[in-house]
Parts: sequence; structure tokens; C-alpha cells
Amino acid sequence: MCFVIGNKVAVLDDVIAGVVVKIEGDNIFIDANDGMQYVYLPSDLVKIGVDQNELTRKSSISNRFLKDKLTDNKRKTSFKKVKNEVIMEVDLHAEKLVKSTRGMDNFDILNLQLETARFKLEYCIQKKISKIVFIHGVGEGVLKTELHYLFNKYPVKYYEASYQQYGLGATEVYVFQNV
Repeated sequence: MCFVIGNKVAVLDDVIAGVVVKIEGDNIFIDANDGMQYVYLPSDLVKIGVDQNELTRKSSISNRFLKDKLTDNKRKTSFKKVKNEVIMEVDLHAEKLVKSTRGMDNFDILNLQLETARFKLEYCIQKKISKIVFIHGVGEGVLKTELHYLFNKYPVKYYEASYQQYGLGATEVYVFQNV
């Protein structure tokens, strides 16, 4: 984003706003609303009072944190309603659970997946949601085996999910409800 003297700007990681008063190389000097003068890099600032389309163009965003927010893969849990029945879908693929698996070994990833599955299963039991589909993928079957071991500790029945909808890598869980 190109800044000129007189632009109204705000600081991305702080509650500071002001007007650009001087530009020296990569340093932008702003007079803040609190009467102080601050120096920031262009990647730390955003224009205020400009057309919203200019701010949201991905090519103009140089701050890596903003790019991560725009492309953020939040934990995907969806609910489907089929014939007046609510079905929760939980995708246990590691890239759907965390932004990056850097620094995590297979054991850490497996524990993350199992904790997510346990949390979602307990949530469904508490909220009286009767069906959950855990999408685990095919792989070597380690996660699937561990999930079946986990399911045996709860009042549930589990079986392969619909091949037409999920392929081979999903398990459907039916939660027995005390009425």
C-alpha cells in the first residue's frame, strides 16, 4: 500500500491512529490522535477512510498476519440436517485442525486428532446430537483404529460412513440417548 503525507492511518497491532506527516525511506512518521509522534513501517499501517475495495485487495496486503487471516482455515465442523435429524461432520485431517504442523511429529498430530474427536463426541453427547461423522481419511489405519478404541469407551455404535458421500475414509457414530 502506498502512503503519502496527509493519509489517515491506523496501526495494525495497536490502538493508535493518526495522520502521516513525514516519509523517510521505509519509515513513516505519524502524528497520533494522542498528540505523540510515532515511526512505523508501511507493513504495520493501514489507511483509514479509503475505499473498502482498496483495503481488501489481496495483492495490496503485505502484512503476513493479515494474509493468514484472509486465508485462515478455521476448524471445519458442519452440521447437516437430513430428514429432521442433525448430523455433525468433523474433519480430522491435520491441516483442517491447525494452521501448520511444523514442529509436530506424527504422535503429536495423532494426539491432536484424538483429542478433537473426544471433545466433539462429548459435545454431541451433552447436546443430544445423535449422529456424528468423523472424516479421518484412509492412510495406514492408525487413526481409524485409535478412534474405534475411543468409541468403545462411550455409549455409541460406530460403523463405516456412506461410501457415496465420504468415500472410504469416514466413520459414522450413533450416540445412544437416554430419553
